[in-house]
Amino acid sequence: MPFVLVRHKVQDFARWKPFFDADGPVRQQAGLNDKLVLRSADDPQEVIVLFETDDLEGARRFAQAPQLAEVMEKAGVIDRPDIYFLDSAE
Repeated sequence: MPFVLVRHKVQDFARWKPFFDADGPVRQQAGLNDKLVLRSADDPQEVIVLFETDDLEGARRFAQAPQLAEVMEKAGVIDRPDIYFLDSAE
């Protein structure tokens, strides 16, 4: 099963999380299923999100969509996200 891992920093996790939650239907429509939302133990403003997907190409299109950049900016993402498109090693 393919996965997408996203890492970025936010100004304020409490501000970011409602934007993330509200964007859930858009992610689902793009074929992304939320698996984990994590915060760094060393920096609580660093967020890591793991998604499962059955369509890596659809996930790539979603990651490049201007609408996603707009939502991230409104949510207070303060750096360029690291996005990894992963496939099972088994």
